[in-house]
Amino acid sequence: MRFVLLTTNLSGGGAEKALVKIGSGLATRGHDIDFVVCENAGVYQAPPDCRFHALSVQAGHGWLGKRHLAWRLRRYLASRPYDLLISTLPFADEVAILSGASRHVCRIANTLSAEIMRLPPTKATRRSNRYQTLYGQRPVVAVSKGVADDLRTHFGVASRMIANPFDRAEIRRRASELCPSCPTEPYILHVGRFAPQKRHDLLFAAFSALDLPHKLVLLTPASSLLNALIDQHGLKHRVIVAGFQANPYPWMAGSDLLVLCSDHEGLPNVLIEALACGTRVISTDCPSGPREILQGDLSRWLVPCGNAAVLSSAIDDVLKVPRPAPADIDAALSPYSQEQAMGAWESLAKEIA
Repeated sequence: MRFVLLTTNLSGGGAEKALVKIGSGLATRGHDIDFVVCENAGVYQAPPDCRFHALSVQAGHGWLGKRHLAWRLRRYLASRPYDLLISTLPFADEVAILSGASRHVCRIANTLSAEIMRLPPTKATRRSNRYQTLYGQRPVVAVSKGVADDLRTHFGVASRMIANPFDRAEIRRRASELCPSCPTEPYILHVGRFAPQKRHDLLFAAFSALDLPHKLVLLTPASSLLNALIDQHGLKHRVIVAGFQANPYPWMAGSDLLVLCSDHEGLPNVLIEALACGTRVISTDCPSGPREILQGDLSRWLVPCGNAAVLSSAIDDVLKVPRPAPADIDAALSPYSQEQAMGAWESLAKEIA
């Protein structure tokens, strides 16, 4: 089968990373994959076993820009038949919809209502209406049960769930690679872009209250605003901003703890990847995904959103217990196998075709 995968660009977000893995996984199973971006920008590399195409060098994100990209996509799709077009992220979804593409499914990678709640009322209403228009009358795939429930409850949109794929053996192999830049002293790790959703302010408040020998390592690009927030919490000498890492797995394997403190997610890849590396994890019980991943004994490391004191106490507690037991890791990660996800995408392509 031929799959076309479309996203906005290859910036360092979880949605883009997951789409790269979907493309690579489907190609490994013998399918013909076109990996298409609206603009040729970002830090990820397209899968080497896929055909890569950029609709533009730098996309215009306004009314005219989207329609120009849709025209280019329509011409590209007309060049040869395909079985399924998978778009992810609202901008790329809208471009695909404007192109009039058939056999198209939108892959929703975030809890949209939680995103909207952060907006001023007028903008929130416009965003909600936009999502209802985009997703209300077409096939939609949610990356977690929480995202599917959110789409149905808040937007009246029915979806099916296909979780992100994870190759545990490949993660472990890449985690064993040499990492000269990884710290030699004990450290706690946070992986995620510097954005309000990720709540670095909460992380810094929690960490500053702890008297630990650990450094706090951030895998995110440096910025003046991030540095100012670090200084504001008196953490200049306790935080390492290590930038984006194409291979974050040695950093995960070498850390004593990975912290996720977001206000909302879709299905947080970093929790699954850190567990695959055998690392302790702690997470806010945010919508959506952490509660679905941290099952059984691991569920005690879920903490309320927005509470720095509770997060700080939990960080201190989790560092005193052993790393997760293999049985707990197996139970947590069994729903996220690459084989299961690839089979679901193949089945969907057959249904839609």
